[in-house]
Amino acid sequence: MVAITKVNLKKKNLGILSPLEDDVIRILWKNGGGMKVRDIHFILKKNGTALTSVAVILDRLYQKGMVSRNISVGRGGEFYIYHAKSREIIEKTITEKTVNGLIEKFGKNAISYFHERFSKGD
Repeated sequence: MVAITKVNLKKKNLGILSPLEDDVIRILWKNGGGMKVRDIHFILKKNGTALTSVAVILDRLYQKGMVSRNISVGRGGEFYIYHAKSREIIEKTITEKTVNGLIEKFGKNAISYFHERFSKGD
């Protein structure tokens, strides 16, 4: 059995996200403002990452609730501007996903464990 004891967003990899998802989140946090897929790709392309891979990762992060996006209009038509959610929101999202996954996989055993663990007041 695997025990998740801590999610540390200060380390290189978050552990729950794929390495590319982790890199994209960190780029968005570092930038502070919104970024287009091409802006993020420009930073990642030195690692050989394809533009389509960055677009797919951003869409997955959006579906997971870890980034937000707004439609913008420019010379080339419409495009998304992505913003990373705060560390606190991402930590909560990862925690919820992990706990829900444990409950789905282990059912009553997981619920019983959580009840015993948190009724102790630790």
